[in-house]
Amino acid sequence: MDFARLWLGLLLPLVATLDFGYHHQKDMEEFLKSVAQNYSSITRLYSIGKSVKGRKLWVLAVGRFPKEHRIGIPDFKYVANMHGDETVGRELLLHLIEHLVTNDGKDVEITKLINSTRIHFLPSMNPDGFEAVVKPDCFYSIGRENSNYYDLNRNFPDAFEFNNVSRQPETAAVMEWLKTETFVLSANLHGGALVASYPFDNGVPATGTLYSHSITPDDDVFQYLAHTYASRNPTMKKGDQCKNKMNFPNGITNGYSWYPLKGGMQDYNYVWAQCFEITLELSCCKYPHEEKLPFFWNKNKASLIEYIKQVHLGVKGQVFDQNGTPLPNVIVEVQNRKHICPYRTNIFGEYYLLLLPGSYIINVTVPGHDPYLTKVVIPENSQNFSALKKDILLPFRGHLDSLLVSYPSCSETPLYSDLPRDSAATKPGLFLFLVTVFHVFVK
Repeated sequence: MDFARLWLGLLLPLVATLDFGYHHQKDMEEFLKSVAQNYSSITRLYSIGKSVKGRKLWVLAVGRFPKEHRIGIPDFKYVANMHGDETVGRELLLHLIEHLVTNDGKDVEITKLINSTRIHFLPSMNPDGFEAVVKPDCFYSIGRENSNYYDLNRNFPDAFEFNNVSRQPETAAVMEWLKTETFVLSANLHGGALVASYPFDNGVPATGTLYSHSITPDDDVFQYLAHTYASRNPTMKKGDQCKNKMNFPNGITNGYSWYPLKGGMQDYNYVWAQCFEITLELSCCKYPHEEKLPFFWNKNKASLIEYIKQVHLGVKGQVFDQNGTPLPNVIVEVQNRKHICPYRTNIFGEYYLLLLPGSYIINVTVPGHDPYLTKVVIPENSQNFSALKKDILLPFRGHLDSLLVSYPSCSETPLYSDLPRDSAATKPGLFLFLVTVFHVFVK
């Protein structure tokens, strides 16, 4: 009898199959804790803080080394339910977690992804808002905001104009979270439209607002990232599936072209956290009937997985002095695509630059020394779950203990506000589409 029970236990899944329904805070916590317990070798469950009403903001990390930093392993994150009444993304992340952990060691692609990446899932950034929705609505519900009635996607520091709103606990928790990991790529999941939107959401003439868009120095990469997601979603890529909503050619848009937004999370990630983030609008209806959830999973599954793989674009490595000591806080950027808040190495001397195939000059800047230039060529089809590795050995000796002091963090002020009006960033790119309808209750 005991032998039979043992075999029965081995045949049963470690985690009961997740149903396609809406999972409130208690059910979501139980699912995440069950995954963390039963797949402890590839997961880590932790909380980054609490909501206004004290609900924990749970994060599940999935990867071969989920509890420790490993050199060369990039961190990726998905964030959902920023608006409490936009629910599809929340459920899709739970199903994606289940799909990853149950296919480790079975599916070659999933196993490689887990071996090469740490993937962090924040299924609900606004749990209070989700719980506050009494009568779900396709267009707007009271649960959009947090319990203090603040829209969390208008609550971050803005790079273009002062954002003097009261910083909310959920926002502050995410801002602190961004400092704890070397996040390279991210997406936040919303509802109310069907489009992949990329930065900037706000702007100034120097970033192209006179041309009805606002684009970053990495516009080619952002357009590629948005297109990667949308092109694998058969509904999103059509661009016109939501009645009475805008038409988005190929299913993508520049955020500012859609409508300007102050204090958005994707701009904050890109400017201050060195993390490329796009916004994914996954459903025309913000809070659809749960019977529709299998449809959304089937349409988004391939896109969700393929987008994670893009964290391995470009080039990565460490910066060392002549003694072989890793140098933190050293500026490492590509010539002609400098960021308003310079991208720097982390405490391990690591850098990650998301780049498309091509030839680039990397400029390494250390205080008191001339810039160090090195050329890299990123070949076509170079991804293969690892960016091109390029360690940089600087031609001087001595660990610079003053680096962290010499290069303090960028001030969280409107960094772009004093730029000149003309900029190369204002030139249109391949996927930029000018749109004119203002629709404020979606992102």
